[in-house]
Amino acid sequence: MDELSININIADRPYRLSISRKEEETVRRAAAAINNSVRTYASQVAYKDRQDLLAMAALQFAVSAIQNETELKFRDHHLTDKLMQIDQLLSDQTE
Repeated sequence: MDELSININIADRPYRLSISRKEEETVRRAAAAINNSVRTYASQVAYKDRQDLLAMAALQFAVSAIQNETELKFRDHHLTDKLMQIDQLLSDQTE
């Protein structure tokens, strides 16, 4: 595997990660998204420490991931149903 060692900052704390080269852009974008979320929460809500901001950002991303998963399952199910209907129509036409 083609591994790469990178440094990223999340909520003003540095982290050194070993990742595959193909994951680098995604990991950097994810760290930037977390930092943007933390900054947004810092400007909008009262907090005691960065842990509160990170918890809110984690909740935001978890909710988003669950919503995306639910939507994908629905789309997959809907698509499968439609493909089965099309297949049935084609089968009926060839008989």
